[in-house]
Amino acid sequence: MNGEEIHISVDHITLQGFLSRPGGSNAMVIFAHGSGSSRFSTRNQYVAQILNEGGLGTLLCDLLSSEEQLRDEQDSSLRFDITLLSRRLCAIVDWAKHASITQQARIGLFGASTGAAAAIMTAYERSEEIKCIVSRGGRPDLAKNVLDAIKAPTLFIIGEKDSVVLDLNEAAAAQMKAKHQVVTIPGATHLFEEPGTLDQVSHLACTWFKRYLIKHSQ
Repeated sequence: MNGEEIHISVDHITLQGFLSRPGGSNAMVIFAHGSGSSRFSTRNQYVAQILNEGGLGTLLCDLLSSEEQLRDEQDSSLRFDITLLSRRLCAIVDWAKHASITQQARIGLFGASTGAAAAIMTAYERSEEIKCIVSRGGRPDLAKNVLDAIKAPTLFIIGEKDSVVLDLNEAAAAQMKAKHQVVTIPGATHLFEEPGTLDQVSHLACTWFKRYLIKHSQ
């Protein structure tokens, strides 16, 4: 993926990421990768490309070190540790707010699977910094204790055939007081592998982020 490589220190480890700022954009979307995923996720890289083409900056940063990723691949012990993932994501947000190249940026979060719960927790912990959220096939139920306190407008995107996750998202949305919307993608399953479905996700996300980030960033 094109973009500047960045390194962020947290919890005595270094997280690695890709930062792209088309045209020096002051609208920045930070990705929270889901279960067993990383900055190399082809799905998230595709979404990031569409966001970049829409004039949005993106930061795809791992939430686990390489050693932790290997451990998680073996026992799945970290992908559901929302406290850990959120703490890492908060550190990435803090980095973005202090780094000279991104400190003026308005920040949104794009969370997939369990990363969506980390995004919601981070929006709670960094409520002044996070302006909006998009959840793709997310598990917002894993952050249910803070849903009613979230201020950021939130878009939930779920595959029509991902019935269990769809029910979880609809229940989570019902808890929210902030502006929110639930959109189902016809014919899509959890990973949006069906032709054209990820493209729909990408453009829905781009529209949502542009609505809450770009209109104030000029």
